[in-house]
Amino acid sequence: MKISRIFDRFFAGIAPGAAYEHACRLLEGGEAARGFALLGQMARDGMAQAQFRVAQAYLDGLGTAPSVPEGARWLRRGAQAGHTESCFAFGMLLLLDIAHTDPARTLLPGGDAPPVPAHDPVEATRWIGRAAELGLPDAQALYGHLLAHGPEEVRDLAAAREWSTLAAEAGCAQGYLGLGLARLDTDAAAAMDALHKAAAEGLGSACYVLGMLHETGRGGEIDLAAAARMYQQAAEQDIRPACARYGMALLRGRGVARDVLRAETWLRRAALQGDREAAIVVGDLHARGISEMASDHEAMSWYRRAAQAGRADACRMMAVMCMSGRGLPAPDPRAAAHWLRRAVTCGDGAATADLAAVLDSMTGGPGPDALRDGDEGGHDALTDGFARAADAGDPVAAFNYAKCLLEGFGHAPEPARAAHWMQHAAQAGVVNAQYWYGRMLLGGQGVAADPVAARHWIMQAARAGMAEAQAAAAQMHVTGHGGPRDHDAALALYHQAAQQGLADAMFSLGAMYGGGHDIPTDRTQAQHWFTQGAQGGNALAQLMLGRYLARGLAGTADPARARLWLQRAQAQGVTQAAQDLARLPAATADAAPPAGAAPDAPPEAQAPQHVAR
Repeated sequence: MKISRIFDRFFAGIAPGAAYEHACRLLEGGEAARGFALLGQMARDGMAQAQFRVAQAYLDGLGTAPSVPEGARWLRRGAQAGHTESCFAFGMLLLLDIAHTDPARTLLPGGDAPPVPAHDPVEATRWIGRAAELGLPDAQALYGHLLAHGPEEVRDLAAAREWSTLAAEAGCAQGYLGLGLARLDTDAAAAMDALHKAAAEGLGSACYVLGMLHETGRGGEIDLAAAARMYQQAAEQDIRPACARYGMALLRGRGVARDVLRAETWLRRAALQGDREAAIVVGDLHARGISEMASDHEAMSWYRRAAQAGRADACRMMAVMCMSGRGLPAPDPRAAAHWLRRAVTCGDGAATADLAAVLDSMTGGPGPDALRDGDEGGHDALTDGFARAADAGDPVAAFNYAKCLLEGFGHAPEPARAAHWMQHAAQAGVVNAQYWYGRMLLGGQGVAADPVAARHWIMQAARAGMAEAQAAAAQMHVTGHGGPRDHDAALALYHQAAQQGLADAMFSLGAMYGGGHDIPTDRTQAQHWFTQGAQGGNALAQLMLGRYLARGLAGTADPARARLWLQRAQAQGVTQAAQDLARLPAATADAAPPAGAAPDAPPEAQAPQHVAR
């Protein structure tokens, strides 16, 4: 031991550089405590390189107890001394907000230091910029990124391009990535060239960006095959969004041969890394029987993962599975109510009505005591919760509370109070509330009827993309209710709603194209939209499609298919269908079913049914 101490003093006496190298060898070669002690003395004496190495030892727990704050303290001292790597590492600590994650304070002897500053992206950018100025290519690449995408007060796009160029010229793959992103809006060809160089260096994020550009055509022409190749390369490097996009490409056969098994593998990988959308898709694959080894239990596990991460649509799917007993020993309305409450909490206002229906269905089972205040699924507890949140200023809760008041959720309906809260939520920008407040104004429900104001609010929701509002606004344009008639505007709105799968809008498009409106008659288009609406379960569309096929109004008559659609309409309660059926010739034995459904399928099997909002 004495001999080792003599060697330590010998190296320290010859030259600081030799002493530093000796201490590093000890630190990494099995005598970490001795090495750390020597480096600590050099750090206290002001050697910036030793300060950086001491900081690393604290961060790695090498030769001393691990301590992030102490590591940050020594990095700051090295950075203040102008040490390049210390500037960069200290900036990274501030940027990633990890300098305060360890409460331990194992101080080296020799004076106090001010507390390590908290997470500060602006200060982080300053230190990373210092490292960039000192010539570190990785710092130059990150500095360029922060100047382009960091806090508003540090942004400088021209400087971002300059620093990314410097990093790229030094051969830094991250620099090529930053340069490519910076040039996308000004020089697509140069941007693509830089991104390809970054991808060639093996940078997965560059491969992912290239995949996006090829898929959208933003970097030139759309090339789905190239997009799939880039996504695959990025996915193989565990870039999460690339795993999801490559999985979707395999699932849809976009740019690559369709392969459900491989698609599920990549989607699972993305989901396990936290991609909620991928988790829902995997759940859908199992719930719909598309997966190679479909399982309701598997579907439930993936839906639950996304639901617990805050996806309202996954909460709703959990409720559907629970109500039907899929993946469970038996249907479980209480569990369904739980997940619908979660959906409401996640912002799905439409789930309120579904929740009310589930709770009402439960009153005949467990008895009234099961739904009193304090029960997780109780009517009053839910309504009171919405009321408290609405009073506190939550606009989504205000909408949910208004729905409870409007529908008599657990008590008698209170339309006037419902209108007050619905207006409050509508004015705060809740789209569903805008639509419902418009409907209340239209019908004078809880508020004086005002067609002009009704049209205004329904149009607000329609512009926000709500399909039901688009169809309602279109109807008002057709009739001139609350404003001028405008059949061209109505047609456009119906098309928008139909593109979202609203069967009622598809029927209305068929009716408009069928004649009698201020647009050119087009019976081919009319039959097309009646077909879409009929397959979506709209009874009147089924009636009209049956009439078109029976009479050949858009071309060749097809009495056999006409009969099947008219029977569907009749089964849904359309009485006029009986008269049309009576006029048809006797049914043929080999009648073909309508596209997309078996002849004996009930009407509700044609499309998913949704609770009216």
